[in-house]
Amino acid sequence: MALTREQLAQRVAQELQDGYYVNLGIGIPTLVANYIPQGVEVMLQSENGLLGMGPFPTESEIDADMINAGKQTVTAATGASIFSSAESFAMIRGGHVDLTVLGAFEVDIAGNIASWMIPGKLIKGMGGAMDLVAGANNIIVTMTHASKHGESKLLTKCSLPLTGAGCIKKVVTDLAYIEIADNKFWLKERAPGVSVDDIVRLTEGELVVPEHVPEMSL
Repeated sequence: MALTREQLAQRVAQELQDGYYVNLGIGIPTLVANYIPQGVEVMLQSENGLLGMGPFPTESEIDADMINAGKQTVTAATGASIFSSAESFAMIRGGHVDLTVLGAFEVDIAGNIASWMIPGKLIKGMGGAMDLVAGANNIIVTMTHASKHGESKLLTKCSLPLTGAGCIKKVVTDLAYIEIADNKFWLKERAPGVSVDDIVRLTEGELVVPEHVPEMSL
């Protein structure tokens, strides 16, 4: 059974390590803030100038002026800092973000990512994605394994304009956890109830499948 958006966020949150500075992209990545593992302290960074994002607010906590890069209302954790977007991008471009979590339209076996433009559709722009993939030490992409039309998003070569080249090493989809190395996808985990055959069928790029593929622990 494919993972829900919340379960995707739960699995990605397992990659967080104590003391990390983490940037969460718009969409599914923002949900990671709600699933930080117990005992792990991280500082969540938003490129509009907030370091120290907390979980999404309850109705009584909503402050219309406290938003993330996707214009969603958020909370500020104890010790948070608020600064200009210029300083925020200096932090990103300077390599001071330990982990970035991004959504994507396509990822390929070379670790390329396309995440900002679909021809024929109005997209507001790339946002901070190009800076994030260039400046982050560690990037995780989280997305559905296939489009709503059943077309694979894990490709031999991206067909859409690239956000970044050769920068992606880990992908968490609604079907699997996959690592990228040596121009191949390497299957590491499968979602609970999802068969290896389903993953193979929906992966266009070359996929290396070990003899045993464990189920994700959520």
